[in-house]
Amino acid sequence: MQAGASEERNRGSRSAMEKGRDQSAKKPRLDLKALPSVPVKQEIVVRQAAGPIVAVEHVAVMKIDLQIDVPVLHCPICFGKLKPPVFQCMRGHAACHGCLAGGCGVCDGAAFDVPNTAMDGVVSSVRAICDYDGCGRFITYHEADDHKDACPHAPCSCTEPGCTFKAPPRALVEHLVAAHAMREHKLCYGKTSEIEVPVPEPARSLLTGAEEDDDVFLLTVGALGEVTFVSAVCIRAAACPWPRYTVRLWVNGPLPAEANRRTDTVLADIEATSSTKPGAVVLGDLTSYLTVPPRYLVGAGPAKVLSLNVRVGKTTF
Repeated sequence: MQAGASEERNRGSRSAMEKGRDQSAKKPRLDLKALPSVPVKQEIVVRQAAGPIVAVEHVAVMKIDLQIDVPVLHCPICFGKLKPPVFQCMRGHAACHGCLAGGCGVCDGAAFDVPNTAMDGVVSSVRAICDYDGCGRFITYHEADDHKDACPHAPCSCTEPGCTFKAPPRALVEHLVAAHAMREHKLCYGKTSEIEVPVPEPARSLLTGAEEDDDVFLLTVGALGEVTFVSAVCIRAAACPWPRYTVRLWVNGPLPAEANRRTDTVLADIEATSSTKPGAVVLGDLTSYLTVPPRYLVGAGPAKVLSLNVRVGKTTF
């Protein structure tokens, strides 16, 4: 009798386990794909028998590629991207730091007074790839807009009116030279380049650095009344912090009639303005520009030439 009862209990236990496995198999599961060679550091603390910490070892574990609904990462009140610290009301409705004062609209104004540390971890961990051609970096989702404002691969607009072409700086140079016959001048940082520019017609030229660099400048020469102005704009994202460029522009005046007099020079040292729309930059947007009196122009009649000297300095840190 006891053996029979024991066998019956065992059969019942196996049946329950099999039933549990069947139910578990029916639950929807998230398909996770491991990403190899992407380490995450995990700390293991090693202690001696007496207790003091003697070493901390780091082991690599794998990241996983997940899909998540975008609204989960946005504040339900202002629809902005959530970033730490995230708070919630007593029923778990989340809000960003800027929307705490209004209270929860679902819970009749209940205060957002509970820190949601779990959501802090989520929004700090979720990363999205920058979709600008040539970048490919993974950026924390709530920082993606700031990254795009400064990304060196941000698409830049053609300088010519009516043209809708956009591309990263180097590709834009190829377009401007091929489609709009714009002149390109190679520069060497810290060395002087002399460029002959026709005036008074507005003229634009390109200054480009070494092939391995993405440094591109739009050099614009135009009329400001009877005075000629010269400006230089770095073609890149406006918020890009580094490198920084200083541009020295100068023009030597005509040779003096008397041998013992110096040649006059007009000169401007400026920090280059950056823009993804260099053709739309106006004088008011520039940090500074060079003004050239009429007598510095060379040539007879209305067609004259400006002999411009340019030296670009590059600071990386």
